Amino acid sequence: MSGFDELGFAKIDNQRHERRGFPEAVFCEGKTPGQVAKIVQKMNEGKSNILATRASAETYAAVKDLTPEAEYSEAARLVFVYKEKIEPDPDRVILVMTAGTSDIPVAEEAAITAELMGHKVERIFDVGVAGIHRLFAQQEKVQSANVLVVAAGMEGALASVVGGLVSKPVIAVPTSIGYGASFNGIAALLGMLNSCASGVSVVNIDNGFGAGRLAGMINAMR
Repeated sequence: MSGFDELGFAKIDNQRHERRGFPEAVFCEGKTPGQVAKIVQKMNEGKSNILATRASAETYAAVKDLTPEAEYSEAARLVFVYKEKIEPDPDRVILVMTAGTSDIPVAEEAAITAELMGHKVERIFDVGVAGIHRLFAQQEKVQSANVLVVAAGMEGALASVVGGLVSKPVIAVPTSIGYGASFNGIAALLGMLNSCASGVSVVNIDNGFGAGRLAGMINAMR
């Protein structure tokens, strides 16, 4: 057994779910809509949920032609197919937060990824440090979460603030939102990496998928 499906232009890792608990995700950027559509169609022969990231509306249309049950989140740029119903643990919640409304697309990528893994996800948007009273008004949700994902651009300060308030893991996602000196997310990335709050980990700029995947892995641990 080869462990992958050969499509000529792609080799689909059909054993990743067994190795890592989640199937291969399709990264759509750099692929044609037709290539993504054929990859998803092949994966749809299996039993696992399917996720394709950074998908355009054009890519989704091509996928939909071959896989009618595919769904699309325009905000998160995600194409996904629910193949299995995973009942979430209602007592173990992943909380996805944003500093600003402009960070929502990255946060939604994280949230939907975690939901596709079978986790209960709650969302709090636009609670950045420029109006920190908005965050304090959400303390009950913040304190009850089992894992927190914090997406922030500009200087990325929200992750440090949240990290200083909770005893649970915080996954910080720097976003490319901000003016020139934010350097397309580098300022937020460095700010998060230099956080003085312990228990804060950082993923790559705009990597909502990576944050959602990691949050789901942590949330599933017993």
